[in-house]
Amino acid sequence: MTSFLLVITLLLILAYGAFSWHFIGHWRGVGILPRHPRREHLLLGVLLLLHAMAVMGPLREGALLSLGVGRALSVLVWLMLLIYWTCGFFYRVEGLQLFMMPLAVATLAFSLLFPGEHLLGDLSNPALLLHILVSMLAYSLLAIGALVALLMLALDKALHDKRWITLVRQLPPLLSLETMMFQVLGVGFLLLTASLFSGVVFSEEVFGKPAAWSHKIVFSIMAWGLFGALLVGRKLYGWRGKLAVRWTLIGFVALMFAYVGSKVVLELVLHRG
Repeated sequence: MTSFLLVITLLLILAYGAFSWHFIGHWRGVGILPRHPRREHLLLGVLLLLHAMAVMGPLREGALLSLGVGRALSVLVWLMLLIYWTCGFFYRVEGLQLFMMPLAVATLAFSLLFPGEHLLGDLSNPALLLHILVSMLAYSLLAIGALVALLMLALDKALHDKRWITLVRQLPPLLSLETMMFQVLGVGFLLLTASLFSGVVFSEEVFGKPAAWSHKIVFSIMAWGLFGALLVGRKLYGWRGKLAVRWTLIGFVALMFAYVGSKVVLELVLHRG
C-alpha cells in the first residue's frame, strides 16, 4: 500500500470513528453534537468516495486484482455502506449506522494489519468480473439483512426496558425493520443463487478450471439453503419475529464461514493465496 493510500485509510478510520462516537452518543442520550441527517448523509457520501479510493486503489500491474482477506472485507463493508447510503434517499434506514460505522473502522484497521495476498486473475475476463460483482453484492445485502436482524433484537429488548427509551424513539417500528430485512434478504438470495450457479456450472469460463468440492462450496450451499428455507417459510407459513431473526443470523454465519473463513485459514493460517 502506497503512503497516499495509507494516509487516506487512516483518515477514514478517524472519520468513521467520529461517526461511531456521534451516533452511539445519541443512542445513549448523551450526544454532544446535534443530529443533522442531511449533513450526515452528505458527509458519508464524501467518505464513501475516499473509501472507494482506499479499497480499489491497490490494483496490480497487468490488470490483476489483489483481494486478500483484509481488502476483501473492506470492499464488502464499502458496498454495504454504499447500499445503506443509497437507500437513505428512499427509505428510513435509521439505526443501521450504529453497527456499520464501527464495522467500517474495524475492517479498515484489519486491512492495514492483514491485507492478505490473493490475486484473483485477469480483470479483462468479463465472466470473472461479473461473478465477483454479483458475489460481493450478494454478501453485502445478506450482511445488511443480518445487521437489520440484530437491530430487531436490540429494539425488541429496548421495548421492554425503559433505560433504552432513547433508542426506541430513534429507530423505525419493529414491523418496518422486519419488512426491510425480508426485502434485503430476497434480493440477496437471488444474487447468491446467481453467484453459486455461475461459480459451479460455469467454473471453467469464470476461473479457468472445473469446479471442485470444498468447504467453501459446502458452506455456501448450506447458507443458500437456509436463506431459501426462510423465504419459503415466510411466504407459506408467515414466519416472522425471533424465528426469522434466528434463521437470518444462522444463514449469515454459514455464509461467512464459506467466504471469510476460507480466506482467514488460507491466508493467515496456511499463508497461501
